[in-house]
Amino acid sequence: MSFESFRNQKYLNLETFRKNGQGVKTPVWFAAGSDADLGGPDAKLYAYTMGESGKVKRIRNSSRARVAPCDVRGNVTGPWIDAVAEIITGPESAHADALLNKKYWPLKQLLNFFAALRPGHTRNCFRIRPVA
Repeated sequence: MSFESFRNQKYLNLETFRKNGQGVKTPVWFAAGSDADLGGPDAKLYAYTMGESGKVKRIRNSSRARVAPCDVRGNVTGPWIDAVAEIITGPESAHADALLNKKYWPLKQLLNFFAALRPGHTRNCFRIRPVA
């Protein structure tokens, strides 16, 4: 499967899985590089969440995920695709954050500003890849 259905979309519905196998669906912002090959097996999407959210805990427990394009409320507008989600750090995380900042300007910068006012809050970026 490819991520072509995410081209020109603003939101994706990310389903991550609890230890008991129950899926939890969440609409999130995402980005890919402008030169990204979303149709190929090496396609990558990046997303982020603040703090130690349930998404982060579930992704750390299991990288199994599903994604689908959706609207701001999480109503799915395209096919579900099996995926792998992984927390990233370092330069790749900084790259992901820059892509998200560019795509969601100026809203994300506003959120970044208010997040900086709350010490101790962390940001976790994650990479989403299609299952081969």
